[in-house]
Amino acid sequence: MNSIVWQLAICVAACVAVAAQGVRWLRVLQREHYEPASMVRFLGRWTSLPVVKAGPATMARIRRPLTLSQVATIFLLIGLVAHTAVLVVADALVYGLFCPVGLSLRGRTSPLHWTRRLRTVAVVAGLLLALVLALAVASSALPLGMVTVVWGVPPALGLSARLLEPYERRQSQRYVDQAARRLAQVRPLVVGITGSYGKTSTKNHLADIMAEGGDVIATPKSFNNRAGLSRAINEGLVEGTRVFIAEMGTYGPGEIAALCEWCPPTMSIITAIGPVHLERMGSLEVIETAKFEITQRASTVIVNVDDPRLAQWPARLGDRRVRTAGSKSEANVRVLDDGAQWRLLVDGVEAAVFAPLESVQPTNFACAIAAALELGCPLDQISRRIGAIRPVANRANVITAPSGVVVIDDTFNANPASAAASLALLRSTPVSGRRVVITPGMIELGRDQFRENAVFASRVSDMGAELVAVGRTNVPALFEGYDGDLRRFEHRDDAVAWVRSSLAAGDAVLYLNDLPDHYP
Repeated sequence: MNSIVWQLAICVAACVAVAAQGVRWLRVLQREHYEPASMVRFLGRWTSLPVVKAGPATMARIRRPLTLSQVATIFLLIGLVAHTAVLVVADALVYGLFCPVGLSLRGRTSPLHWTRRLRTVAVVAGLLLALVLALAVASSALPLGMVTVVWGVPPALGLSARLLEPYERRQSQRYVDQAARRLAQVRPLVVGITGSYGKTSTKNHLADIMAEGGDVIATPKSFNNRAGLSRAINEGLVEGTRVFIAEMGTYGPGEIAALCEWCPPTMSIITAIGPVHLERMGSLEVIETAKFEITQRASTVIVNVDDPRLAQWPARLGDRRVRTAGSKSEANVRVLDDGAQWRLLVDGVEAAVFAPLESVQPTNFACAIAAALELGCPLDQISRRIGAIRPVANRANVITAPSGVVVIDDTFNANPASAAASLALLRSTPVSGRRVVITPGMIELGRDQFRENAVFASRVSDMGAELVAVGRTNVPALFEGYDGDLRRFEHRDDAVAWVRSSLAAGDAVLYLNDLPDHYP
């Protein structure tokens, strides 16, 4: 074959393979908020998957044969050792077009959005890979260059995201400056809320309690990072706003402190410390340090003392006003679940008795009430607003389907504490038939992930419920912990279809967690 034609064919094949890889991995990067390290984590997830052998109803066994990515790597090595350029090029093209198996070109749950930032990352990564390919042409090593650029798409995207971080920060700084000016103009009292879990629920409960005056605004949904918080202020903060409730999240130390520099809270609420994002932060101690930053500028701090770590915080907060909240521990504000009724106690005095609130955690509600009291909301208003407290979507919501099946929807996310609470809710749900748990398991738990998922599966087994696994990420751990036949489906939609065809009135199903499809 003419060498020029051969080289041109390799370049075309390389471009096609890189484009296919780029679309896949750009979607992962976008879903992971452009965190550079996410490329390495997800590359590891997708290239070391178990293969699940399943029969028509129950899972027979789990094995770990070679994945297509690993097979492609073996053939690549053979081609390189044997100096067989055709095999190397064909292997790289197959890898680029089809690997990792399951990470689709078109997102099923999370399609790619070609934003300015995504296009910028794509261009920079494309230039880096083009430079590598050009060097390969110049050194007469084009097949090896093709392999390098095809396999190198995730690292190139991660590197591009890292290089662009200063630029992106400058780009977003004008929105942050605009938000800071808006805060200075409107001058609301800012309530900052953080926690490993429970912060969105507490935020919404506080907004519901304070809604009578119409001068309270909360950040929408989970707008809790730099971009989301500045957008919430710029688009939602209006003249006359008295209280602005700002949810603040973090992936590591320094992020909440940076938010508080331009959106300083007068009051802060901390709901929980737990192993959420443990994979990124490394330890509970780091998580606690990151969350503590929200207290630094606040004059009043609301602390959930049901949490053992947070129970130590009042002693650390010096001369700031601290109000404790909880449902199990002694606290300034307590919401006690007595079964048929809930009781509100303020400084040891019973302030209200009311019917249990469906899909509401008493501890989160107690934190919201403590904050409302500190904001000057009278007890009679709080009592009036109890009936207006709305459950937060996809957080242990209980409904009865038209079929008569009781459905517990806890798909927003999951951690060991919330998973245990959801299982307790399923156990206490009065049903005459089957109890079923549908879950992909829990993620971002670092070294504890396998153990925590196995423990969860064991608890499902102990209560006599059926366990249905979705996806592949946590199947080995769930299989390890569950004493019985573990049913498995590739996608949640398949599991939902099975529930609709298999369960009937008198049965109950818990949907715990729901992973987007950039997770295996």
